[in-house]
Amino acid sequence: MRKNMISRAIAAFLLVTVMAIGLIGCNSGGSNSTPASNNQGSNQGAANTQNNPQSNSQSNNQTTVPTTAPVNTRPITVVWYPNESATDFDPARQEYGRLITEVTGREVIHRLTTDYVIAVEALASGSADIGARWGAVGMMEAQQRNSAVMPLVVNSGRSGTLDDAVYYGWFAVRKGEEGQYASGNSFSIENIQGKRMSFVSNSSTSGFVVPSGSIINHFSQQEEWRNIDEDDLLGLSRTPFFNEVLFGGSHQGALFNLLDGRADIATVCDTCVDAYVELVSGTHNSAGAVYRIQEGAAAPFDNSAGQEFFLIAVAPVLNGPDVYNPQNLSTDEIAAIRAILTSDEVANNSLIFGEAGEFALLPKSGDMRFVVPENSWYDPLRQ
Repeated sequence: MRKNMISRAIAAFLLVTVMAIGLIGCNSGGSNSTPASNNQGSNQGAANTQNNPQSNSQSNNQTTVPTTAPVNTRPITVVWYPNESATDFDPARQEYGRLITEVTGREVIHRLTTDYVIAVEALASGSADIGARWGAVGMMEAQQRNSAVMPLVVNSGRSGTLDDAVYYGWFAVRKGEEGQYASGNSFSIENIQGKRMSFVSNSSTSGFVVPSGSIINHFSQQEEWRNIDEDDLLGLSRTPFFNEVLFGGSHQGALFNLLDGRADIATVCDTCVDAYVELVSGTHNSAGAVYRIQEGAAAPFDNSAGQEFFLIAVAPVLNGPDVYNPQNLSTDEIAAIRAILTSDEVANNSLIFGEAGEFALLPKSGDMRFVVPENSWYDPLRQ
């Protein structure tokens, strides 16, 4: 019996020794020797399986600890403004997502919205990673909540550069009512006070911020409205400027409010309603131009075909950026997304830059393409 006890003690001693040697071997190498150490640990574990299954399990656990951070495989969420959340833009949205997946290897989820505020909050909070086809003001509002938010790309002008990277905000009235805003052979916003106004959203650059700035600049020259501000325009002050203020929620919604007779004036942007309208007379993006809702136009204009509207004033606006929150995106991924979006492939992609009247993300004009702007490029709007 004593002999058996001695034999067991020796066996236990040898087993502990073998385990210690295995652990020393696993820990003795640097980071460059990790794969070899893993193989060694696995072989030792296999050799010891019959004698000590527990030892084998411990060895495997020890040697399979990852030495680098795991690859981020979470989906990338793209949030869209209400304007591009319409069903007609689905092919363009899917193509945008496909491009991102192509260069990142990650699934893209599209988050559609019915309100600008929802989109802004989603990006600022990090529940969305990219905001596509935004306005500059939406980006600035997100930056106020989260300073990490930055412009990703922006569509250039016809020149292919930022030199002419502008679109246009329209003051539109129903055709036949433009005489109320005429002064000789020209038109202006001089007589809009007391009317029913439909803005887009108070987060919309071309559907509120820029046109409201134009109104304030114009009427502050008059003694009666010397101290006019946004509260007056929104009807929040004791001296409201308009008889009634509506918000369309999108550029399509604001124009529909005009055509449906709910508003006398609407502020909309050219690129946001381009796919629904056609130029009847006058110069595109100029006061005096007349537009008509096309036959077969999609909702909300499916019952508005043939209705016409008139531009009494037009204001240029800096092109709106695509924006990003880096919380869920690596530096390399941001660079890769920028590289694909600014490529010739995308500049010639008809789902991204399409012909006028098509439901591409943007109507193609000249050598238009995506370029990368500095955050400071939008300082004129901030000021």
